[in-house]
Amino acid sequence: MLELIAALDDYVDRPNAAPKPFIWTAKASDILEKVLRARDALDNQ
Repeated sequence: MLELIAALDDYVDRPNAAPKPFIWTAKASDILEKVLRARDALDNQ
């Protein structure tokens, strides 16, 4: 069990040692438009 915990800690710690910021490339209006289309499609099934 301790090996699993150590492996999980290592898995999380390694990428967090040198994090890169996430930069949005889509406009909020484009994302919201897609959400509305998806919602409409689900409602009309």
